[in-house]
Amino acid sequence: MAAVLGVERSIGGWCWQPRLADERLGVALAQRHDLPELLGRVLAGRGVSADDAETFLSPSLRHQLPDPSNLKDMDAAAARICDAVQRGETIALFGDYDVDGATSAALLYRAFVSCGGKVRFYIPDRLREGYGPNGPALLTLGREGATVIVTLDCGTLAHAPLATAADSGLDVIVIDHHLAEPALPRAHAVVNPNRLDESSPHRHLAAVGVAFLLAVAVNRRLRALGWFTHRQEPDLLDLLDLVALGTVADVVPLIGLNRAFVAQGLKVMAGRRNLGLAALADVAGIRQMPDAFTLGFVLGPRVNAGGRVGESDLGVRILTTDDATEAAALARRLDGFNRERQSIEAAMVHQAMAAVEAGPEPGPLILVAQEGWHPGVVGIVASRLKDRYQRPVCVVALENGVGRGSGRSIAGIDLGAAVIAARQAGLLRNGGGHAMAAGFTVAEGQIQAFRDFLIDRIGTDFMPTSRLPTLSLDGTLALAAATPDFVEKLARLAPFGAGNPEPRFAIVAARVAKADVVGESHLRCFLADGQGGRLGGICFRAVGTELGKALRETAGAPLHLAGHLRADIWQGETRVQLQIEDAAPALPK
Repeated sequence: MAAVLGVERSIGGWCWQPRLADERLGVALAQRHDLPELLGRVLAGRGVSADDAETFLSPSLRHQLPDPSNLKDMDAAAARICDAVQRGETIALFGDYDVDGATSAALLYRAFVSCGGKVRFYIPDRLREGYGPNGPALLTLGREGATVIVTLDCGTLAHAPLATAADSGLDVIVIDHHLAEPALPRAHAVVNPNRLDESSPHRHLAAVGVAFLLAVAVNRRLRALGWFTHRQEPDLLDLLDLVALGTVADVVPLIGLNRAFVAQGLKVMAGRRNLGLAALADVAGIRQMPDAFTLGFVLGPRVNAGGRVGESDLGVRILTTDDATEAAALARRLDGFNRERQSIEAAMVHQAMAAVEAGPEPGPLILVAQEGWHPGVVGIVASRLKDRYQRPVCVVALENGVGRGSGRSIAGIDLGAAVIAARQAGLLRNGGGHAMAAGFTVAEGQIQAFRDFLIDRIGTDFMPTSRLPTLSLDGTLALAAATPDFVEKLARLAPFGAGNPEPRFAIVAARVAKADVVGESHLRCFLADGQGGRLGGICFRAVGTELGKALRETAGAPLHLAGHLRADIWQGETRVQLQIEDAAPALPK
């Protein structure tokens, strides 16, 4: 496809490509549903068909929430939980240390406690215990009184630890969404939409979405048993803020049921009922209505920070507390850990990019490894490199001859399946994941063989559109067209995230009238054009970059600017701000 505005290499080193190859699809969709043509083009660019457009624009749990019993083993899991609640048995929630695991654990903790259950949670230490259930921890939970253990966002591949738990008499229920193998672990129930024998259409759910369906199934069964005759039945809709946070933070596609979960969850979050989420928003300085960006880039990283560089259970603790003072204290600690994580991440991204740039032309996969890197941050670094080079990336932290790595993928490349295949081939000590993300442990001497295996497996599926990384654009706009009404129309497509990227536009031939440094490294810009158009802009982390230099030293020359349009509400007045991601000289025709 021809480059947008002829920009084949921007200041940031990107080739600007149209997201929608055939604009006629967008026009037809707009006409059928009486939508503005622009919305039709944006919808079509996300693969939304004319039959699905109405549901996409108005996501609703009333119409999209499935019967939980449609998932294999769900009824067995719900029955065992209900028995435990009625008998006063202790239920232990064993959650992963990331946001999906933390929100899953917090959701079921609140749901089961509200039902009258005896519940505790356990989050393993990332550095000491690693990912997933481990035998010693499960046995300790049993000795401390738990009879039922629910693993959350983990457990599908934990054959040995779950066998140890089963031999000791523990009933383990797996609630997960990671890719499975033909053989399932020994467990009372394995509820996972990505079981190979599963026919559910909801394979895109995060673990927290599966956990919510379990809570629905448990409530329904307890209600049928008369358990709520003399006690208050919990309102599970109050927990949708946790479902929304975990879904967005785990970067699963915001389509179908996930889209409804997030849309409704954001409404619950706006009520600030969860004191921990409210405290995190306060410490981050968030005052506006929450959106998917708030979840993915403000709240999610702070919840995650405890598991990455701090204490693994802080995320669950802040999401389950009903004490405002404790919530505020935990929010401050998590905010501090997040700042530490950001510092570590920045250094690692710089080193990793330097290693990539110093090497040969990247092939279908990038794998970088280095001694001394923090294993808690390798996933974030892999995500940054994936965005930059637009191909699957694995980043490995080496210590004492062992590499602990994480990978992130692009659409069309199932990295989780490739990592599982590498483990089955004997190249990894352990590993698993899903299509877009994976984790693994590898001996240092096997790294090259592992890299070659991945390249051989995914190489045929990798179809680069350009030697340069591409920036997808939904269209071009003059400054005067970037109005509050225009942004309000775009908001109908929210929530944005994986599977539904936020619309990105090119502003044509704008001049930077002024550019000021704000914060430590951001640029606030005032844009104008020759037709009287005016617009504010912000370019994050731009100081010291080629893009920042171009914005500050244009000398009045026009630039094409690529970015997202956001509503900026100040003192009751709504303005529009361009979040600038890239720029290119506006060459005369």
